[in-house]
Amino acid sequence: MKISKPILAIIAAIVFFSCSTVPLTGRKQFLAVNDSEINQSAAASYQQLLSDPKTKVITGSADAQRVKRVGNQLAAAIQQYLSQNGYGDQYKFNWEFNLIQSNEINAWCMPGGKVAVYSGILPITQDDAGLATVMGHEIGHAIAKHSAERISQEYVAQGLGAAVGVASNTSNSAGLKIVNALYGTGSQLALLHYSRSQETEADRLGLTFMAMAGYNPNAAVGFWQRMSAKAGGNAPPEFLSTHPSDASRIREIQNRIPEAMKYYKGK
Repeated sequence: MKISKPILAIIAAIVFFSCSTVPLTGRKQFLAVNDSEINQSAAASYQQLLSDPKTKVITGSADAQRVKRVGNQLAAAIQQYLSQNGYGDQYKFNWEFNLIQSNEINAWCMPGGKVAVYSGILPITQDDAGLATVMGHEIGHAIAKHSAERISQEYVAQGLGAAVGVASNTSNSAGLKIVNALYGTGSQLALLHYSRSQETEADRLGLTFMAMAGYNPNAAVGFWQRMSAKAGGNAPPEFLSTHPSDASRIREIQNRIPEAMKYYKGK
């Protein structure tokens, strides 16, 4: 049977780029994109958002300082873990944490460590541990390279014949089109929606990351209960739009707390 060139290219991409492993969870993943170029694209989108006249970045307030403090503590703990466990060379993050004035209940972390927390979520986080729950979860997406996975899936789905070449060169017009569509580079910011399995993995990573940074993982249960109560019977906030159901999420988090507590030493 004759195999077409596009299929051969995809097979080659899998052979060359599928050997990545997610820290802590040990999950093997298929990645067909270059980290540095994805990070650059994400950073461009992040700066575009911050410089948009419609975006109000809060600075100097107690809440803004809290976002930076908790974020930096998480980043320091995560980077230490990665370095000590052989992942240091795989994560060249240029961390940045900003609080954005918005009633939207949301937070996110783009590839490369670009984090935004919307002020609308702060009444639900309530304290540092609640904030660490949210930020740890979002950073978990970045550490697990979920965005790169989604982009890799797009390459395969679109049957790019030059999959291997595109993977290492996003200046390729087809590859650049995908990156721009997913991240909004050069246009309105567009954030990825992750799969439920990726959300569950981010929950697991986030619990451990907050523990590493000195925040009690048990606080995550309270946060997700408050988030569930906030959603009520109405449409969920953007932060919950693609997440697992409240009951299953909380149950899974409770099951993972003992794992995370191994890293918790308190403050």
